[in-house]
Amino acid sequence: MSTALIMTIIAIYFAIILSISYLTTKKKTLNNDFFSGSKQSPWYVVAIAMIGTSISGVTFISVPGMVATSQFGYLQMALGFVAGYFVIAYVLLPLYYKLNLNSIYTYLDKRFSTASYKTGAGFFLISKFLGCGVRMYLTALVLQLIIFNSLGIPFWLNVAVTMLIVFLYTFKGGVKTLVWTDMIQTLSLIAAVVLCILYVSKALGADFSTMISSIYNSEMSRMWFFDDINDRQFFFKQFFAGMFTTIAMTGLDQDMMQKNLSCKNLKEAQKNVVSYGFSFLPVNLLFLALGVLLYMYATRLGLFADGVLKDISGNNLKPDELFPYLATSSNQNGELFLPQIVGVLFIIGLIAAAFSSAGSAVTALTTSVTLDILQADKKSDENSLKKTRLIVHIINTIVMGCLICLFSVIGNSSVIDAVYVVASYTYGPLLGLYFFGLYTKRTVTDKYVPIICILSPILCLIFSLNSQQWLNGYKTGYELLLYNAGLTIAGLFLISQKPKDN
Repeated sequence: MSTALIMTIIAIYFAIILSISYLTTKKKTLNNDFFSGSKQSPWYVVAIAMIGTSISGVTFISVPGMVATSQFGYLQMALGFVAGYFVIAYVLLPLYYKLNLNSIYTYLDKRFSTASYKTGAGFFLISKFLGCGVRMYLTALVLQLIIFNSLGIPFWLNVAVTMLIVFLYTFKGGVKTLVWTDMIQTLSLIAAVVLCILYVSKALGADFSTMISSIYNSEMSRMWFFDDINDRQFFFKQFFAGMFTTIAMTGLDQDMMQKNLSCKNLKEAQKNVVSYGFSFLPVNLLFLALGVLLYMYATRLGLFADGVLKDISGNNLKPDELFPYLATSSNQNGELFLPQIVGVLFIIGLIAAAFSSAGSAVTALTTSVTLDILQADKKSDENSLKKTRLIVHIINTIVMGCLICLFSVIGNSSVIDAVYVVASYTYGPLLGLYFFGLYTKRTVTDKYVPIICILSPILCLIFSLNSQQWLNGYKTGYELLLYNAGLTIAGLFLISQKPKDN
């Protein structure tokens, strides 16, 4: 693909997003607009926006590439996502709306005390910085390979410009802006993947019915895994990991809940959560179907044989590199593997997924640091709070950019697994804290809560490293999140007592 064409696409896309940001903030905006959209966001707009926020550039690149090793087993996890969204809609959202929270971690202060509150917010900050850093690293790496290397632009400058754009369209309006920009980005993302499927099918010479039957009959389309409990793909591992991962990574995540709490009332927020929860099945099915078609096309081109992907020079390709390689690269005759429009759609989809996730994450981090860590809303007037929020937003943007650069030194581009592994360790204590708070009435010795929440992931790491030796080949998967939460709950029980009778 022409570098000039790619740069033009990116420039037009960013101009649209910045224009939307301007239109939503041209009137005076208040801190409440930034934190919660003043609870005026239409539920259907939030529902569409949340799809893009949840997907991210990692899903856009990695899910199509994972079908060779995981087949359609990821849909088992997606089915668990749906169950998790029902828990969020009918257990967590009523609590958050009842307490009228801007930051969901305020609940821990009300239920326990300050140490628990700060611990919960701290684990969110770690989770979000690492998780979003990994996601944005992959996106920045792909853009570096297909655009900026040829221009002689270093990776750090690529990241700096990326984070500057994220800052520019989020710093003023926050959630008030994000629900609209993320809606546009979600629609762009879904349109891109649908059109890519059609164009790849056309390149294979397949009409619609042939495409469907080819995907259905492919050995990569196996969906259900009930035969081996030791397998990471085992259905119940995947389903319950998906369910509780959603509860933790969405229901207990300020980033994901901030938009949900911007709906006008509880009923609209519940409609929003349930509707976008169900959408994850067809959306992920689209990504997996695209993956099958890409592998079929790679096989026809001689790039995939005996389970190994190679480029035209014979170098190994990682699964994450399949989609970007076929979408933007040329064969030995200088002809693009796929029509140029596929490359255009790939760039649009990648940017849409990445920036939706990054903008939302930085906004949520600003909210949590400002309200939970600094508690500036309790100490400042409107103008002082706005200044504090702006400073925090700038610092968070810089820290995120530095983390992305750090991942370029120590990271690996096969990161869909890494995102969920990180979540297993960092969201487990949050899940344990909320479960204990919601389903027991016991009071804890608050000063020991941080110790419990730090020990639980450490014990889980030790178990994960030794599980095959200790348990006859048992491999831990994403269900590690449940073990982590369970250890946290057990620890909290040990440092708690029954409430005193009034």
